[in-house]
Amino acid sequence: MTAFCRPAPWLALVLTLAASPAVAASGPPPDYILTNNAGLAFTSPDGATRIEQYMKDGGDWDVKWQAWARRGEQMTELKPEQGYGAGFRFTSDSQWLVRMQKTGSGEQDLFLYHVEKGAFASATKKPLSNLAWAYFYGRPETKKFAKLDFHISANLMEGTEEAYRSLGMDWPNNRYLVISLSGEYDNHPKNVAMKGLGGWRCRYDLETGKFDVPETFAKKNAEALRWEIRR
Repeated sequence: MTAFCRPAPWLALVLTLAASPAVAASGPPPDYILTNNAGLAFTSPDGATRIEQYMKDGGDWDVKWQAWARRGEQMTELKPEQGYGAGFRFTSDSQWLVRMQKTGSGEQDLFLYHVEKGAFASATKKPLSNLAWAYFYGRPETKKFAKLDFHISANLMEGTEEAYRSLGMDWPNNRYLVISLSGEYDNHPKNVAMKGLGGWRCRYDLETGKFDVPETFAKKNAEALRWEIRR
């Protein structure tokens, strides 16, 4: 006869914990404080997601910011951590989110997130702004365009929520993002106060992950490549 022994209580507890999914801590570290700046809080159109931004002041200008997406009791960090607070804009179906991240004086990057398994996650391996600049410099008319020196900025044009109908577009909802690129040169003629790139536009397809330039952007883009302000 085979004897049966009841497992010790501590062993039963260990086996139970091993079989259970790990529960990760959710939320920012305790030394990050939720900002009370209402302009840095954003809510998705469906009301399910709220963007909260937390700041840690380490002194001596060592300031760090974290952005978190709250969906009920679940919180997900929208990486990466940055040195400034950010702006956010959702598509109208609340499935896509763009982070407009200040990186310095007059400079900005863009990050793209998408809902995956009920939580926002990075939608591209590199910042969306990096991809937009790579597309810009890869085009035939801009391959020889000199690299910009400062105030380098990628901007998400207003109108994401209504498919850019305010710009006269007739595009499907929740399909495209319009990005405007700009920057300036250190060196320019004495009779010119500022010179560089003045708001060159491209379109990003959320469905295919590809960029293009609609014909309607051609005229303004040509002007953007010649942008300057004379003294």
